[in-house]
Amino acid sequence: MQRALALAMRGLYTTDPNPRVGCVLVKNGQIIGEGCTQPAGQDHAEIQALKDARAQGHDPRGATAYVTLEPCSHFGRTPPCANALIAAHVTRVVAAMQDPNPLVAGRGLSMLRDAGIDVHCGLLASEARELNIGFVSRMTRQRPWVRMKIAMSLDGRTALPSGASQWITSEAARADGHAWRARASAILTGIGTVKADDPQLTVRAVNTPRQPLRVLVDSHLDASPDAQIFAPANRPTLVFCAAHDAVKSQYARGAEIIALGNAQGKVDLPAMLAELARREVNELHVEAGHGLSGALLRAGCVDELLVYIAPSLLGSNAQAMLDLAAPPTLDRRTALSFHAIDRIGDDLRILARFVAESGHCA
Repeated sequence: MQRALALAMRGLYTTDPNPRVGCVLVKNGQIIGEGCTQPAGQDHAEIQALKDARAQGHDPRGATAYVTLEPCSHFGRTPPCANALIAAHVTRVVAAMQDPNPLVAGRGLSMLRDAGIDVHCGLLASEARELNIGFVSRMTRQRPWVRMKIAMSLDGRTALPSGASQWITSEAARADGHAWRARASAILTGIGTVKADDPQLTVRAVNTPRQPLRVLVDSHLDASPDAQIFAPANRPTLVFCAAHDAVKSQYARGAEIIALGNAQGKVDLPAMLAELARREVNELHVEAGHGLSGALLRAGCVDELLVYIAPSLLGSNAQAMLDLAAPPTLDRRTALSFHAIDRIGDDLRILARFVAESGHCA
């Protein structure tokens, strides 16, 4: 199963919106075939493994299939993998976790059992879930897994009073940030960042065959049509504004505008997440200013913080990392847990997740 998880990692940047899945076929104590899920519409991991075994002259009849996610049981972009394993006459299937997709959700395992195959589920389940945390979120909560990236100094500052922030962290940290961009389905920013930095919002520091969807929160459609976020790409930039009457006939080429306002005349952020999930966004990577970042946090729309801390100090009058009011008492502070702490170049990288009791989804 560890080998199957390693194979699944090969699809980190490519399988979206499908889950990243690996499969290993074992017979008589030997690996006879391996596979990982290909880009959407192409072979799933189980099909790749069966093809690999046959290409090497192995008969999968009587083999054990180790797969990181329950084999699918429905016709989506491709036929059911459970049927393929049954037709190949494997005798045992070990799945890391059940598929959270309501169209599957145990049906694939039941199909295999009904065909007389010995089925086990749960081996290295937490590792498999972690690899597809966004897919699980979309299927079970109807919202993406939201990861907010912040680069800051050791005293928690993200920019000088002038707004200058390039670059607080090292080149290694910035490249690592692009790797996190690459695994996301979409990258989100706000109008403040577009006006201040004119970001491209693309993956550049790592090789990837797929650019994530670009998403902009621009309540009153104030972005310049010449902003780099609207530069030609494989998909239009998705722009969320506050009201239908804000939609302008000439805004920006390469933009798709969606009006989702709340009573405060701002974008309804939870509704925005639901719309992104409807568009098959699994992981949403946020790189925004302290205003939008704080609003997302206050709305309970963030699952984890990806924080890069540089060994430097910017001072008390520099910009804070978040626009967030202090709690009235310490016991009402927002609770997080450190999921991972790593050294990236000269900087620290902390992955911190919100504790469910604090009002956020963990």
